[in-house]
Amino acid sequence: MIIGLFFSIQVVAQNDKGFDQSQSTDICIEIGTYLGSWQRNYYGNEAPSALNMIWKTYLGHGTTVISRKIGKKVWAGSGWTGQPLLLEENGRPFLIIGAFDHHLKKIDAGTGQVLWQYAFDDVIKGTGTLWINEEASDIQNRLIILQGSRLGTRSYLDAPFVPSYRAVSYITGKELWRLNVPRTRSYSRDVDGSAVIVGNTAYIGLENGTFVAMDPDPEIALKLDGAWQPYLYDVWPLYTQTDVLRHGGNLVTEASPCVLNNHIYIAAGSGHVYGYHIDSSRIDWDFYIGSDMDGSPVVTSDSCLLVTVEKQYIQGRGGVLKLNPSRSPSEAVEWFFPTLDKQVELWTGGVIGSVCVNDLTRQADDPYLAAFTGIDGYLYVVRYKNIDAGKERVFGPRQEHLYPLPVLIFKKYIGPSISTPIFVGNKLIAAGYSGLYLFEYNGGTNFTLLDRISGRTFESTPIVHNRKVYIGSRDGYLYCLGDR
Repeated sequence: MIIGLFFSIQVVAQNDKGFDQSQSTDICIEIGTYLGSWQRNYYGNEAPSALNMIWKTYLGHGTTVISRKIGKKVWAGSGWTGQPLLLEENGRPFLIIGAFDHHLKKIDAGTGQVLWQYAFDDVIKGTGTLWINEEASDIQNRLIILQGSRLGTRSYLDAPFVPSYRAVSYITGKELWRLNVPRTRSYSRDVDGSAVIVGNTAYIGLENGTFVAMDPDPEIALKLDGAWQPYLYDVWPLYTQTDVLRHGGNLVTEASPCVLNNHIYIAAGSGHVYGYHIDSSRIDWDFYIGSDMDGSPVVTSDSCLLVTVEKQYIQGRGGVLKLNPSRSPSEAVEWFFPTLDKQVELWTGGVIGSVCVNDLTRQADDPYLAAFTGIDGYLYVVRYKNIDAGKERVFGPRQEHLYPLPVLIFKKYIGPSISTPIFVGNKLIAAGYSGLYLFEYNGGTNFTLLDRISGRTFESTPIVHNRKVYIGSRDGYLYCLGDR
């Protein structure tokens, strides 16, 4: 877990007379990776009861190259997954967010002021990971942001050097290393995923379809291809030759890995959910779905995985699977919840974002809930521990097996979405192409709409801190909303 990590650093600063003086700064990481923890199941401490505008900051816009054939596009604000990181310095909150203007930014969460920004070579879509380097000898290496981007506006898929994953110092905002993401059978060399860190090893899936274990410490980086690069322990392909024949170059891994017991689990665009054994450094669990999968697996309180499935390359519907990885892959499915087929841009159905759960902030008597939004435009809430005995079984994504359904307790049309909703206490916040919604539910799981922001397009995932919601929009702005 990464929630509430606390440490102190000594920062040398100049006083008003020009003399150096050492100052101690207490730092607490509140949300330090995508979906807040190594299990991808934490979203903030206390949600507001309204969505009043507190401040907004313009994140900017930038150019990205879709392909040689399509050419360049200009994108603004932040997109998928685009969730801010949040930490406190001496009790004062700050945000770290990547934006479509190519910059990683540190922002004062109280005012919206940008304090520093570091330029990548392309738009930044994904969420970073904060890492406390306990063995750092240099203060700038003490707290590090690991962040990916698209491949670069001056690079194409066949470029020899594509440094789309980098380490940036939180203290200074300066680069510490950059990783060349090699060309593979995948048609992407971007990095959208957010790393998990076990011990001093960072694990991440890259969009070239590989799973990488690395040492993120810049003090042991190697000079390769004219740049300082992290030391790689292990590289595993997340696809087979059969997958290449089925998917062509769409072998892209955009999901962020999660940790459960002695395994790291990751969903791959090749259609697999893989389990990597940390001790043996091998992939020893492989659940095949066949579809493209973009959402990150989420760990539940009963040690299962909630996996979202896009409708692509499969006969059946997309939706959400609950998998028990303590069983063999052939016996792992506990339930499947299909969503409706619908054409939205290039998607034809299923769930693109991830599932959220109320495990870490639920009240003692509340049921265990999971929520997700589909391309079909509906927000769904289910009891993920309960099978609906009154419903007939449904075909899975490949239409080869029948699976039970979980108990559905709430369904609301909010418009198509690729964002991930979040549970905080008895509140549920969901964003999409039609705006931002704030719901409240009671112990009987009756949901009430408290507030809504319309007229803005959201692909990013929000976070919550001290009764405020922080979320980036495709209109170019980062918003702080909440109780006045």
